[in-house]
Amino acid sequence: MEQRPLRLTLRQLQVFVAVAQHGSTTAAAEALAMSQSAVSASLAELERALNGALFDRVARRLAINEAGRQFFPRALSLLDQAHELERFASEGGVQLRIAASNTIGSYILPALLAGFRNAQSGPCTLDLRIGNTQDVLHSLMKFEVDIGLIEGTSHERDLRSVHWCDDEMVVIVGPSHPLAAVADQADALHTMLRDADWIVREPGSGTREIIEARLVPALGALRFALELGNAEAIKRAVMSGFGVSCLSLHVVRDEIERGLLVALRTGLPRVIRPLQLVVHQDKFPTQGLLAFTEYLRGAAPVQAG
Repeated sequence: MEQRPLRLTLRQLQVFVAVAQHGSTTAAAEALAMSQSAVSASLAELERALNGALFDRVARRLAINEAGRQFFPRALSLLDQAHELERFASEGGVQLRIAASNTIGSYILPALLAGFRNAQSGPCTLDLRIGNTQDVLHSLMKFEVDIGLIEGTSHERDLRSVHWCDDEMVVIVGPSHPLAAVADQADALHTMLRDADWIVREPGSGTREIIEARLVPALGALRFALELGNAEAIKRAVMSGFGVSCLSLHVVRDEIERGLLVALRTGLPRVIRPLQLVVHQDKFPTQGLLAFTEYLRGAAPVQAG
């Protein structure tokens, strides 16, 4: 069957995506190294080809409308496929943007990234950004990254999560803390833990979510005396004797073995949280993304125990 010529071009799609991501033709032009007039003309041509506007013009601003929001993931998918073809036609290789929540990104993923890169026969460029779980989900929703790894739970209906591996959480104190003296006495610990000063991560963190979902119902209301933005800061505060915390065993194993931290035997059920691989349901699965996902599944860290 004869096919009519396409009215859309990849340049038009690239311009549309840049305007949607940056919020203006001026910022899009700067990102694409084009003139603003060329960006405006390309966007106008695309909207004429589609017989409808993709943005609402409000004063001098462009606000993406419902048609634009529905068009965006499809345009981005086509651009991803075009980039994949370019890489295939040149030297091949892998280029991935990855987002990971703090524990995974800082303590689990670095060695896996090195292993994945060493396993590639061609060029391999990996861009890793680290934040809390909500930061990762936000980046995925905006298509700023190709894949996310989180410690918490995704409630975004446009994101697809699959279980990767499990992570054990442990309640810890410094060796000088009064709780260290009763580390094996569960009955005494429960009362003392309720009265203790707790050091926790910020809201939006998967680690904070676990404390609120698993420990608070079991122990009762806890006193969150200090809120810190990363696990390293929490470890140092706990080692100084400031208070109690609950962190991944991946984060504190070395310090426990060296006697710098004490893991409390609370008598509560083990706190095991699932770690998730997350992608946007409209994300085009490039060969690099598929290879990386397969590698992670095969190299998942063994559940602590």
